[in-house]
Amino acid sequence: MLLSLIRVIQAFRDYQRNVSELSQLSDRELADIGLDRSDIRRVAAGAYNG
Repeated sequence: MLLSLIRVIQAFRDYQRNVSELSQLSDRELADIGLDRSDIRRVAAGAYNG
């Protein structure tokens, strides 16, 4: 149980880090990799199928 809690916490921290890093990109940089600002949360969650 403790291990699963640690995994959930780590996954949430990874998600937050990914959102933060993608949010720092300019609109032009996001467009270069085929993303819009509205895609950031899905990409960070691993739910983006571009």
